[in-house]
Amino acid sequence: MRPGSYIKVPHVNQNPLVRGTGFLRIEAGAIAKTADCLDHQQVERVIQLLANCKGKVVLLGIGKSGIIAQKIAATMTSTGTPALYLHPSDALHGGLGLVTGDDVVIVLSNSGETDEVILMLPYLKHRRVPIVALLGNLNSTLARRADAVLDASVDEEACPLNLAPTTSTTVALAMGDALALTLMQVRG
Repeated sequence: MRPGSYIKVPHVNQNPLVRGTGFLRIEAGAIAKTADCLDHQQVERVIQLLANCKGKVVLLGIGKSGIIAQKIAATMTSTGTPALYLHPSDALHGGLGLVTGDDVVIVLSNSGETDEVILMLPYLKHRRVPIVALLGNLNSTLARRADAVLDASVDEEACPLNLAPTTSTTVALAMGDALALTLMQVRG
């Protein structure tokens, strides 16, 4: 590239309000599609596991999934379900000591193949901790090893490059809120 030259970004023929509205519609559409396509048996299984939990709900996730897991844990706690977030790396370095057989673990992962998450699964299985997977890849290692699976897959991210986790995290957050509020009603 010559000094003083620059990369030309293609001109987008829409004003920012129109583009922003389009991004919102992508995410809203993904939530609506998820609601329409839920596997009712899996949802019932998850609610049963969570409603019968004698301990706490432990949420796990890395990166953006970890941030969403933190928010879901906070929502569950504020609606009457004891919950906390545990970073999978911390779990592998001693943090799993706080997880008991009375707990339920919810793992958030878009790919279902995150190394730290996969490494934890044998330890959780050994302790007979039920594992709920909230993920975007139903053919993943996590999906095969979980006791219940909630499909949070999306057709596209709202990101114009289809890279940044946007739609997928919105769907995961909405599903977490739905779980917390359903548990609130189930428990009275």
